Amino acid sequence: MKPSARAFKTQAAAALEDANLQRALARAHGGFVRKRKAAVDALPEFEALREAARAIKEHTLSHLDFYLERFESKVIETGGKVHWARADQEAREIITEICSRAHARRVIKGKSMIGEEIGIDAALIDVGFEVMETDLGEYIIQLADETPSHIIAPAVHKTRDDVSRLFREHHAKHGFGGQSSSAVSDLVDEARKVLREAFLTADVGITGANFLIAETGSSVLVTNEGNGDLTCTLPRVHIVLASIEKVLPTLEDATVLLRLLGRSATGQVMSSYTTFSTGPRQKGAQDGRAAGDLDGPEEYHVVLINNGRSKILGSAYREILHCIRCGACLNHCPVYGAIGGHAYGWVYPGPMGAVLTPLLIGRAEAWDLPNACTLNGRCEEVCPVKIPLPTLLRQLRIDAYSQKETPRNARVPLGIGGFLAEYPWLYGPLMAFGMRMLRAIGRRRGIRNLSPFPQAWTGSRDLPIPPKETFQGKRRQRGDDDARREEIDASRQD
Repeated sequence: MKPSARAFKTQAAAALEDANLQRALARAHGGFVRKRKAAVDALPEFEALREAARAIKEHTLSHLDFYLERFESKVIETGGKVHWARADQEAREIITEICSRAHARRVIKGKSMIGEEIGIDAALIDVGFEVMETDLGEYIIQLADETPSHIIAPAVHKTRDDVSRLFREHHAKHGFGGQSSSAVSDLVDEARKVLREAFLTADVGITGANFLIAETGSSVLVTNEGNGDLTCTLPRVHIVLASIEKVLPTLEDATVLLRLLGRSATGQVMSSYTTFSTGPRQKGAQDGRAAGDLDGPEEYHVVLINNGRSKILGSAYREILHCIRCGACLNHCPVYGAIGGHAYGWVYPGPMGAVLTPLLIGRAEAWDLPNACTLNGRCEEVCPVKIPLPTLLRQLRIDAYSQKETPRNARVPLGIGGFLAEYPWLYGPLMAFGMRMLRAIGRRRGIRNLSPFPQAWTGSRDLPIPPKETFQGKRRQRGDDDARREEIDASRQD
């Protein structure tokens, strides 16, 4: 997926003017928040689980090489294969080669953010494979030729009428003619009938992984639609895509994170389907004393993708690798709630995306994203693994400023302000003079279109007229008054 994060401001402004998008966001936003709160309130040990999950992730990252090697050995032991990809291009080549060796024609795919990150759909289509998304939200945006706007609800920006129009446009070739209903149940039933054919005729199934278990060599997949199970088991070849930080030491560790994931993402105690895949279909013993598997793929491949994670692991931002992709930070973020996901210009939107995107594609490509935050702290408050997102966003701002990656018109006023703050004897008089000037400019109407530095503010709102007296002046006056009262009290005692 080609980043467009450089155009964040333009894209955000367009999102605010999109009435259809605003209706879709308003409909979805409150539901996520309410359901999460109810699920969390019903679990007294939720905070203890958060602490445990954070400790598990930190321990795993501190010993990541050990657990990745252990995972690989267990996958091989159960008959699977592990492929290591340093970057996106290498990952695409590995996956394309597996599909080619399988003589595949049709590839079905479950929801995978790392798949979006490496652009696997486009890569497979370019070399002639037919690729079909099986997650309903991903399928909808595939028909619309769009990208996901939310990490757990890819089509959250679409209304029922939007979906009905898409189905009417694309499903005629599947035998659905005339007007598609806009009733949710009818739309789901129509999609199910179309996808069923794909499940039964696919040669390769590609899924993501919520977690990888080093203890058993298993991949864990959480879904609400059952498409993950069908994508794993029906095709001859199953390919799991996972970034390296998805590994966990044990099955017991996974149970801790699973108890947090459903509640944080959708307000469920547990998602409808939690699938553990361990190797390809096992054949029975030839003497007949041990039965083989009745279903499952003939080949099981895991593609472990680095794509910049090692660099993040060794940096001050390593805690972003704790992320379990629940989407809670997006659901509680006022900025995401106002503009949706596409404005962020890459795979990962919201607070976690505002941290991760600059680290993966470069701060110069996404320098606006860390500034698209009010630092209200809601994201950290609801994060199930307690990632200090506001702290990481502030640090990205500091790094961008110190490396002179921010535009000059943003650095200059901050530099002037920082210089003045070091010299109170100069700061006070200049601020007092500036306030008098602003009062004279604004008079009774407020201050409008003040250039050049505060234009981002005054271009869309009036700057209030400053008061006659500064805070420091009032503080000094209060200090003088307190001193006089102390003198009077002392004289009375004498």
